[in-house]
Amino acid sequence: MKHPLHVIRCRALAGVAVAAATAASPALAQQAVPADTTRRPVLLGEVVVAASKVEESILQSPVTVEKLNARALRLSPAPSFFDALEQVKGVQVLAPSLGFKVLNARGFANTTNVRFAQLVDGIDNQAPHIGGPIGNVLGPSDLDIKSVEIVPGTAAALYGLNAINGLANFSTRNPFASEGLSAQQKVGVNHVNDPNTGARPYSETSLRFARVLGSKWAFKVNGTYLRGYDWMATDQTDLNPGGNASTGLLGADNPARDPVSSYGNESSNRSTLTLGGKSYQVARTGYLERDVVDYHLQTLKYDAALHYKPNERTELAYTYRGARFDNVYQRSNRFQLADYRLQQHALQLTTPVVQARAYFTQENTGQSYNLRSAAENLDRSFKPDNAWNADYTAEWNRAVGQSQPVAAAHAAARTFADAGRLQPGTLEFRQRLNALSDINNWDQGAALRVEADLLHTEVQTNVGQALRQAGGKGLPAWADVLVGADHRTYFVQPDGNYFINPNPGRDQFSTLAYSKTGGFVQTGARLLPGEKLRLTATLRADKNRYFDLRFNPRLTAVYSPTARHNFRLSYQSGYRFPSLFEGFSNVNSGQVKRIGGLRVMSDGVFEGSYLRSSIDAFNAAVTRAVNTGGQSRSQAIAANQSLLARNPYTYLRPEFVRSWEVGYKAALLPGGRLLADVDFYANTYRDFIAQVEAYVPLTPDGQPLPATASPNAVATALNARATQARYRLWTNSRSRVYNYGGSLGLRYDVPGGLLAGASATYARLDRTEAADGLEAGFNTPRWSYNLNLGHENVYRHLGFGLNYRWQTSYFSETFLVSGTVPAYGTLDAQLSYHLPAPNLRFKLGASNVLNRYYVSYLGGPSVGGLYYLQVTYGL
Repeated sequence: MKHPLHVIRCRALAGVAVAAATAASPALAQQAVPADTTRRPVLLGEVVVAASKVEESILQSPVTVEKLNARALRLSPAPSFFDALEQVKGVQVLAPSLGFKVLNARGFANTTNVRFAQLVDGIDNQAPHIGGPIGNVLGPSDLDIKSVEIVPGTAAALYGLNAINGLANFSTRNPFASEGLSAQQKVGVNHVNDPNTGARPYSETSLRFARVLGSKWAFKVNGTYLRGYDWMATDQTDLNPGGNASTGLLGADNPARDPVSSYGNESSNRSTLTLGGKSYQVARTGYLERDVVDYHLQTLKYDAALHYKPNERTELAYTYRGARFDNVYQRSNRFQLADYRLQQHALQLTTPVVQARAYFTQENTGQSYNLRSAAENLDRSFKPDNAWNADYTAEWNRAVGQSQPVAAAHAAARTFADAGRLQPGTLEFRQRLNALSDINNWDQGAALRVEADLLHTEVQTNVGQALRQAGGKGLPAWADVLVGADHRTYFVQPDGNYFINPNPGRDQFSTLAYSKTGGFVQTGARLLPGEKLRLTATLRADKNRYFDLRFNPRLTAVYSPTARHNFRLSYQSGYRFPSLFEGFSNVNSGQVKRIGGLRVMSDGVFEGSYLRSSIDAFNAAVTRAVNTGGQSRSQAIAANQSLLARNPYTYLRPEFVRSWEVGYKAALLPGGRLLADVDFYANTYRDFIAQVEAYVPLTPDGQPLPATASPNAVATALNARATQARYRLWTNSRSRVYNYGGSLGLRYDVPGGLLAGASATYARLDRTEAADGLEAGFNTPRWSYNLNLGHENVYRHLGFGLNYRWQTSYFSETFLVSGTVPAYGTLDAQLSYHLPAPNLRFKLGASNVLNRYYVSYLGGPSVGGLYYLQVTYGL
């Protein structure tokens, strides 16, 4: 007996065939129309692959999965398919740049999300040294995208690596099924009513050509060139407002001001100066972000694929992708990416039994540079810190000697010390910035010079299908078995500033390799009459050189009392090995050295260091005691040394998550036109990977203090900048972290062609233990909503699309800046017109059409409206 869902799917496909017949021949259509056309199911035929690595009905997926098909992408008012992903239930998007957006789901978002995988036809398109993708620069164009599947939540049992928050898989158009020439041109404008720059043009040109050669060969080529002006980061909130509170210098009078979007005035650029018997924190002047970055954005990406089909069920494809781009990127610092290059070679074999792929990705950071280091070293190349401090002190004393108020004396001292400082916009400033951006040492320059590669191979076999094809009787008809294995190696050419090879016996500039091997077994059973109960069990194992074998299980159950109603339950766990950067970084970053958390990188540092948070509290207490308590510095140090806390953290372990999920998905109303999906999840994280700043006390000659040093010697060393080595270390949280949430989505295909949707997503962080000093980095709004409405042909080929998204305020916590991101809502809108005869589509649209500027995370740019006209041919 055929499963009821199979019948519904066949009816849906029949409906599609009827529609095609109607377009071709009305007479033929009259003969082909089935009796129940008015009740034709329009949503039940959708299938997905990403949830279980095999094709299955979207209704019967064992975990939450969202899908954007071609129709939804056409209706979207977003400027690109990638921008449209923000409209998907449960998906959060951060916008570090107009050309670089970051996907995430279910919390713990950041601008380089190594916990969320992004695949193109099953191929990871990350930048290897980052460990995550740079938006869609190595992904498909709007002309080549077929559909998008998103699995929010842990997917590590099947995909391993960095999929513990979820994954997105972009499916492209196969040249055998979609040949011909298509082209698309977008022109637009952004920065409307932006006082910082004024309106700026935007342009994107895309071409696609595909051809079938005989019965066995086909190829396609794609190219996209985008130009625009990036969103600007202009936040002037002071990150150090209490730096001189004990002296009453606040706000604009604070000589240690550190505005968010200004660089060169961070903690490592401050000195404690004794002036008039009091201690003052004084920062170098720094530069605004717009002074040290070129906001002109451009992306050139291209790909070509050759497909071979020896028979109808077997396909072999080779794909090459490449990209060169300039934009702004953010990690703990902001970066100018310039002439950044990525390229990828991929080979894939697809049969009903075996799927195999191998790919090789190469990354070259080109002429990129660190904005913070650029600003710091612009200041220091004009005048070293010691000389600047001496000039500042001398002028302060002179001003006070002339009876100027303290605040005015600080202003005069800064003006005097800055005399001759390089001024933005001048030729000398630009020449010095260009020189610094080519020096590969952040203590002296700002260059980001990394060359990294990724080699990945994987294979999976559908054992059940193989046995059935071979006529074997070893596996019942109701059972399925899927097995897979994969291997990945990262290769880095050390540059001495960002990476070194730390392995004993190896030259520090020799190639560094970091590998992982894993595999999985998945078994499934379809039980009860009509196969109403579907059970799967998956076990994955992964191993790398630095960690023991780790196991990830997944158990799922889907109960379908009818084909329209489906209840799901799943449990799974996931391990994430540290990324290349988390494990091996060796960055001299503004006099704070950032080093990887593997013992081979940071041996001895954890044991001999003290938490920066405790050092800051200790030094603030010493300053208050000197300024307001009448104590000498040595007395204040002795009185407050108990505030210092040893670093309790240690070397990196794999991150672990345990996740439960329940859900219900149903196709309601006649024809299944209303799709309802609800899910609830609860996660527990252990050994959450984050960073801690810790400083090692030094002797006057620069050696680490011995473990037997007295508390007073330690405190004295940590009270002076010259006798401490500053580190930012990757480590694991000591707390067990819980988060939970859920979402509800409705999609209604109204008779007549109108498509309406609404969704709500809830996400909550619940830490059961006291905060342990590391950033939680949940960085996710508690509530977000999406409302959308669209029609492709509301009147004589005229269509429209609307989407409104709103999210609550949330607390953002990163090493760049922490604070509250205000709530915001955005409205996107488009009008479209289709000329069938030449197959031309026009779309006039806007994202954030009301032009209400917002930030998606603190430290990032202000995002306004982007207004565009799009013309598409042949799609």
